[in-house]
This record gives sequence, structure tokens and C-alpha cells, in this order.
Amino acid sequence: MKKSFGPKPYIYPQPVLIIATYNEDGTANAMNAAWGGVCDYSKISMILDKNHKTVKNILKRKAFTVSIADLPRMIQADYFGIASGNDTPDKVKKAGLSYTKSSMVDAPVIEEFPLTLECELISYDEKTERVIGEVVNTLIDETILTDDKVDLNKFKPITFDSVNHHYVSLGEKEGNAFSDGKKLAE
Repeated sequence: MKKSFGPKPYIYPQPVLIIATYNEDGTANAMNAAWGGVCDYSKISMILDKNHKTVKNILKRKAFTVSIADLPRMIQADYFGIASGNDTPDKVKKAGLSYTKSSMVDAPVIEEFPLTLECELISYDEKTERVIGEVVNTLIDETILTDDKVDLNKFKPITFDSVNHHYVSLGEKEGNAFSDGKKLAE
């Protein structure tokens, strides 16, 4: 029997996104956001409160990067969700991470996160607080690739369990997409 919990958007897995922007002084700012994902073939969408320093930076620079948090940098990723860029200058440096300027957009690339999307701002809706970005390039560290494909066993991305407030790493391969279901089509 199923138990009702009301209108809760419990979607699993929920990515842990690290959004990086430049502050007015040129230092990097980063925040942790879990309310986001793919919304088109080359677009991503995130819900970000307009009071975040990151949103102010995105609106000013019209660009941002999004890295997928991984298990080795879980503590830094969580810190980016705890400390506010409005109160804490140079959060990236304080977290012990480094960054370089993206060659594609006016935003920093945090070097230690192995997968980063370089994005241009398409829109921000103040009412819904929805950011839509065009992915203009994807950077992937070769250490997480096998045959030029992301290898989740090497990458170890983490997800956010919004019910229990836990981070969970993705597990082993359990099947083959667009293949295993063919058994039922016969």
C-alpha cells in the first residue's frame, strides 16, 4: 500500500550542481544547487532564489558554469551550499579549490570538478526564479573517461536526497538503456 505525502517533488536522483560565476572584483563565487537539470538538447534549467549572489552575478555577466559535484569534493560542494556569497568573499579559495577563466563564457571553471558545463544565460524569470542557460561547451577531465565516454565508476557523482538530507553516490550499472526493454517488445 502506498502512503500519501502530498505535493512533494521527490525525484531521484537529484544532481548536486555547483554553479560558478565571477564577482564584481573578479574573484570566483560558487553555490550548491539541487533544483536543476536538462530542459532541452543544449539547455539546462535551475531554480535559483534572486537573493543569491550567484544570481546577481549571472544577471550581470550573462554567463555561468555548472559543475557536477563528485564524491572526492563532497565537503567543498556542501560548503558552497552553506556559505553565502553575499557574506563570504572568495568562497572558492576558502574551499581550497582553484579556477581558471572559461575560454567560452565570462565565468570561472573550477578545476577540481571533473565535469563542467559552460553556459550563456538565456533567461531568468523573477516570478518563478527559473534560470535557463544554453550549454555552449562541456569540459570533461580525461581521468573520468573510458573510450571517450564518462565512466561513472571513475567519476563518482553525488546526488541529493531531499527527503533525508543526504548525499548519495551513484552506484553500479544495472542494465542497458534502449536495449533491455526489447525483451517485452518481442
